[in-house]
Amino acid sequence: MTSNPYAGVDVSGQRILVVGAAAGIGRATAELLAARGARVICADRDAPRAAAVAASLPGGQPLEFDITDDPRLRDEIATLLGDGRPLHALVNCAGVTGVTGAPSHEIDVKDFDRVVEVNLRGAFVLSQAVLPHMTRHGYGRILHVASIAGKEGNAGMVSYSASKAGLIGMVKAMAKEYAETGVTINTIAPAVIRTQMVDAMSAGQVDYMTSRIPMRRCGTLDEIAEAIAWAVSPAAGFTTGFVYDLSGGRAVY
Repeated sequence: MTSNPYAGVDVSGQRILVVGAAAGIGRATAELLAARGARVICADRDAPRAAAVAASLPGGQPLEFDITDDPRLRDEIATLLGDGRPLHALVNCAGVTGVTGAPSHEIDVKDFDRVVEVNLRGAFVLSQAVLPHMTRHGYGRILHVASIAGKEGNAGMVSYSASKAGLIGMVKAMAKEYAETGVTINTIAPAVIRTQMVDAMSAGQVDYMTSRIPMRRCGTLDEIAEAIAWAVSPAAGFTTGFVYDLSGGRAVY
């Protein structure tokens, strides 16, 4: 039996901000990181749910902001970092799909803009908010959750695919800029992970995406949380600008 290479990832003593922690990938990641010894700040625009998740974790701390509200986001993170303690890692799980299952010419530009605002622009502002702090401390891990759609494109998901492709490009550029600072910046590209966001899609859209996965199944929250935990741990020190695939064999490049 092959052992799990991520098993027992040690993040004890790490202070980690998880954005989008109220549910789905963010919640699963927050719970795993806390179980592995990290002190997790659970950020989300859904304050009650973020607070509930934080309260369930040893040393958990809630934080409320909308990733599209630049002033509030910057203020909340500045306050968080104002105590002088290092923030070791940022995990950004915030994301929306927008309208799916429709051809590109039918997509309202407002919907396209909204998806890009959350998935790409929000990730950019988040990164800006923590990078000066991490570079001053000479250490940091930033991990943004992208998607296999950003590498290959999903028909019927033009807004989402474009925003995640942009996110991957942003991470690669940023990683090179900060490669000598002790801060790594990476992304993870999952195929279909069964979350509330996926449940909101049409059954046809989910069937289409799952049919393209050689393993013929969705990924699990446990699997992606384990991969994220390793990517933001001290052990992952020589990897930056990388796209961690979690695709069941759909992407092998």
